Amino acid sequence: MARYGMVIDLDRCTGCRGCMESCKIENDTPQGTYWMYVFRFEEGEYPATQVRFMSRPCQHCDNAPCVKVCPVGARYKREDGLVATDWMRCIGCRYCEVACPYGVNSFNWGHTEEHYYFDWNAEEVAPEVRGTIPPWDNPSLDEPYGPEQRHIAGGGRLKGVVDKCTFCVQRVENGLDPACVHSCPVRALVFGDLEDPASAPSRLLQSKPSFRLLEDAGTEPRVHYVGGNPPTTETRQIEPAKAEV
Repeated sequence: MARYGMVIDLDRCTGCRGCMESCKIENDTPQGTYWMYVFRFEEGEYPATQVRFMSRPCQHCDNAPCVKVCPVGARYKREDGLVATDWMRCIGCRYCEVACPYGVNSFNWGHTEEHYYFDWNAEEVAPEVRGTIPPWDNPSLDEPYGPEQRHIAGGGRLKGVVDKCTFCVQRVENGLDPACVHSCPVRALVFGDLEDPASAPSRLLQSKPSFRLLEDAGTEPRVHYVGGNPPTTETRQIEPAKAEV
């Protein structure tokens, strides 16, 4: 079985935030919630400064703290490497949100249909949407996935549950890349089987030095970074990048 993971090439990333927007659209995350986030850092002192960007999805850790603290087994680690959340089982205790050192979890305060950016059925919106299915009615997000047939796709499916990046399980199980990978114009995001030395992410890892976030935490993330430099206490985060959807 494939063991999925992601490699992010910081030398390629231009901070366009296309990954943030495509993730939001594909997974129907609630207003103001971003499963993929692009950090923008400044290094050096004026005039010798440099701006760098770093995309941060869920790290899908092999030793995931969020899995350990879930009292009902809603958060679990799949054999293919994905850390998933069964939103039919989640009780909204938010222990996973507290336990995660990467800050990738979000709590649903309401269904996305109730807190969307505009009224999908409004007369002035009709010419733009042209009869397309609203994101919250995307049938692929309501389907169960994996051998356990659990409801783990999409965001904002239920009020009072915790969601996070799923690596777009609804796409992966149909042979497609996650939406963020598919939409990246410079191919900074590479997804595939990290256990296969011939896969695209494995080849990229072999070609450049790599690092993972908070490696000393022992979480064993399945997201690797190549190029650039790990953020340090000397790295300044400037105005956060935000996607407009």
